[in-house]
Amino acid sequence: MADIAPLTPLRYDLARLPNGLADVVAPPYDVISAQEREALAARSPYNVVRLILPEGEGDSKYARAGELLSRWREDGVLVRDPEPAFYRYDQTFVPPGGRGGPLLTRRGFLALVRLVPFADRIVLPHERTLSGPKEDRLKLFRATRTNLSPGFMLYRDPGGKLADPLARAETLAEFSTADGIRHVLAKVRDKEAIRAIARGLAHSTLLIADGHHRYETALRYSQEVDGKPGANEPRYFMTFLVNGDDPDLVVFPTHRHVHSLTSFSFDAFLRRVSDSFDVEELDPRSSAGPILDALRLVGQSGVPAVAAAAPDGRAALLTLRSGPAVDAHPTLGRQPRELRTTDVTVLHAGILEHVLGITPEAQAAKTNLWYPQDAEAALAELRGGRGQVLFLMNAARVAGVWRVAEAGHVMPQKSTFFYPKVLTGLAIHTLDPTRAVQV
Repeated sequence: MADIAPLTPLRYDLARLPNGLADVVAPPYDVISAQEREALAARSPYNVVRLILPEGEGDSKYARAGELLSRWREDGVLVRDPEPAFYRYDQTFVPPGGRGGPLLTRRGFLALVRLVPFADRIVLPHERTLSGPKEDRLKLFRATRTNLSPGFMLYRDPGGKLADPLARAETLAEFSTADGIRHVLAKVRDKEAIRAIARGLAHSTLLIADGHHRYETALRYSQEVDGKPGANEPRYFMTFLVNGDDPDLVVFPTHRHVHSLTSFSFDAFLRRVSDSFDVEELDPRSSAGPILDALRLVGQSGVPAVAAAAPDGRAALLTLRSGPAVDAHPTLGRQPRELRTTDVTVLHAGILEHVLGITPEAQAAKTNLWYPQDAEAALAELRGGRGQVLFLMNAARVAGVWRVAEAGHVMPQKSTFFYPKVLTGLAIHTLDPTRAVQV
């Protein structure tokens, strides 16, 4: 089903980097703040952040990224790897909040995935996307003709059959980043191993874990250049692929902080949600840890639930009641059954839309929502007078995400946060339509 191919990418010439890759890689563009961008750029004149978040105003910044990329290639900072290969990428870490738990290693590999429409049901999305980021990335694609940042997809391999061919790799670089994560990049050049990996994924669908905007943008770009003189078919997208059946995959929630409603009363809100949710008020002034612990206990039963926190220190667990009432619910009743079992859909449709009047359009536009990932910091901001109500979430279960995607549905935006993020700058795939992919 999935069609993948090895890469012949541009890579940094390690001999030109006194401190190795650590100085030139960056997180995905959409999680980098202005301050973080400045710090990354200060590490090296060749840090990839200068390409993925180019300086300047308006559309001129995209042309600047294209010019900078060309200069780095001309200067030999970026060089073409001459032979096709998969690039194994290991990230070893202690999950944030792991409280001294064991080290985990997420092993995957960089490859090219053939671009196909979602309608083909080979590459499966699981979240809605926003138009703004796609337009931004499309302009960067056009200016650089380059897939700078990899996507991140999961494949099915419950028996771990790809472990052996992925082990046949030559280490290229090892380094640590400021967040304590140890990164190892290795090259799988053995031809039989490459064939075994490609065959192993040929029977799997692929679930987009992160990078929905990047995939959709690459697909649109490929459609723009289809039919042009010299264009080669098919088109491919650089992707980090990970076994979606790995029990150690780490997923964190993204919480919802509501603001700028015309009026809001926490007491009135609890009365309103009690028609569909069981409401359990928690000890006042609880910190985020105990609230999340209580929420996790409820979540273990598989029943959708969220926690709501008020500026005055109060908090409550909201657990959806099952049964015929859900089928008749004005907003949840319209949702497919696979989505009604997910906390994030219940929150967006059953609470944000139905109770608070934040329409799906306003949700997508972030009119009344911030999306914090640090629960403790968001709770402190709420109690310090920022916003009106904070909804804390359990992390989505990977099996549930697969179930939704395979049924042909998508969850609200920012439903999952797979940790850690995949670095940009390990490899770069050019999108020259005259240059064939070596399969």
